[in-house]
Amino acid sequence: MTAPHDAKASLYDRDAQVIANIGRLRFNPLSLTGGRGCTLIEEGGREILDLSGSAGAASLGYSHPAVVEAAGKAMASMGGASLLLYPNAPAVTLAERLLEVTPGQGARRVWFGHSGSDANDCAVRVARAATGRQRVISFIGSYHGNVSGSMAVSGHTAMTHTLPQAGLVLLPYPDPYRPRFSAEAVLDLLDYQFATTCPPEQVAAIFIEPLMSDGGLIVPPAGFLAALAERCQRHGILVVVDEVKVGMGRSGLLHCFQHEGFEPDMVVFGKGLGGGLPLSALIGPARLMDHAGAFALQTTAGNPVTTAAGLAVLDTIRAERLDRHAARLGAAFAEGLRGLAARHAVIGDVRGRGLAIGVDLVTDRATRAPVDPVYTAKVIYRAWELGVSFSYVGLSANVLEFTPPLILTDEQMQLGLSVIDQALDDVAEGKVSDAAVAPFMMW
Repeated sequence: MTAPHDAKASLYDRDAQVIANIGRLRFNPLSLTGGRGCTLIEEGGREILDLSGSAGAASLGYSHPAVVEAAGKAMASMGGASLLLYPNAPAVTLAERLLEVTPGQGARRVWFGHSGSDANDCAVRVARAATGRQRVISFIGSYHGNVSGSMAVSGHTAMTHTLPQAGLVLLPYPDPYRPRFSAEAVLDLLDYQFATTCPPEQVAAIFIEPLMSDGGLIVPPAGFLAALAERCQRHGILVVVDEVKVGMGRSGLLHCFQHEGFEPDMVVFGKGLGGGLPLSALIGPARLMDHAGAFALQTTAGNPVTTAAGLAVLDTIRAERLDRHAARLGAAFAEGLRGLAARHAVIGDVRGRGLAIGVDLVTDRATRAPVDPVYTAKVIYRAWELGVSFSYVGLSANVLEFTPPLILTDEQMQLGLSVIDQALDDVAEGKVSDAAVAPFMMW
């Protein structure tokens, strides 16, 4: 039997005693009792500027009035708790709205889940079942989720604990900063796969991140994704776009794939769609999504509370043009980060779209060799000590990731830049020990 918790222990220590390690990523000792806007309230009352947005899930920040009102109203008179048993007004209205704002051809349908992981899992399962094809293509560095189906089509270095799906083809994602594989080389490799070991008629779908997020905030070369989509669609291969982390206005457009000049067959939403509540969605052609009844059931998915919140999020983004705000403020933020590179040689590259920005830390700008993950963790830790929270990504765990709430202000951005500047100085001067960050080596 687990001993009763110590009432005098910190929330962080209590968390370590009862929350399973397999279900958490802790990038710093931040322990929370509340939050509002872009500010998190730490145990003890200290306020922390959040430049992560809970990995992008808090698209409107914390306790946003529109989300609070919508969820509260839905909870005060709940129209059931299960979309699978009967329709409810918020879920149907949100589905209608998503279809209105998402480009696509012909009759389409919406499936609701709880996270990007389950939505990508559903996309894998329904694509294979409806097409009768069993193979899938994705990318080295991709992260599509953490349930069995979405893990099995991911290619991130953090996912090597799970074997890929049988028949999965992993392509390199062309990285303009480290151009080991050009866009042309990747397309040639795909053509070679089609001509040899992977006949295209065996492939159900290709999963694409329009901005490779957990792989390092990599922006694809212009025209690459459009050419890729055209090749696949020519062979009847479904193009599935994962907008989970970079969609819903974050990139500066409502949908990140709109930067790339192609139209997918299926689109996956998560994280920011729920504004911090567990909500995901998959949009696809009716011929696929109506493939079979009772095919992808989750009892509380599409419930009226989370979908009411999602409707409030989507309506607020559109009404307040937060996509345009993300484009403007994101450009200013990225420019400010590039300005820091004049003082910090460890900054090798600043990249992204809108308010999805990555800072690539290197040991040498000439070789572009990534820093050790311990160095990255120290920057995160020191920034927390100074009052700002964010995390890191990348196949080498060397990319600082900034995905703040879309309501971030200019003043908060400037504060963030000041703290990042100081944190980089302090880590370079050895002010953070290896021991301090040892518990936070997560990716």
